[in-house]
Amino acid sequence: MAEDEAAELAKVFKALSDPVRLRLLNLIASSPGGEACVCDLTGPFDLSAPTISHHLKVLRQAGLIQGERRGTWVYYRPVPEALTRLSGLFALPGLAAASA
Repeated sequence: MAEDEAAELAKVFKALSDPVRLRLLNLIASSPGGEACVCDLTGPFDLSAPTISHHLKVLRQAGLIQGERRGTWVYYRPVPEALTRLSGLFALPGLAAASA
């Protein structure tokens, strides 16, 4: 892994190092249809809406989620390439072939 790639990935892991952001990403990724309205993301947390918005902004800046405004609400969905990239970092060579 090149140094610049490691620095970029470190920013992603820093974004995921917060339990609230990790839970938010999980809620978004596991939502029906693969997206979640911000209106549905505030209820599970004992945090203010501006705090949730801050955490969503950090996830967006890390390239883990993207948002789309629809009227009053913003709908978030994971960036599949980003999640695939992360999961690929920990794949052991030959493990998939050995378990098949």
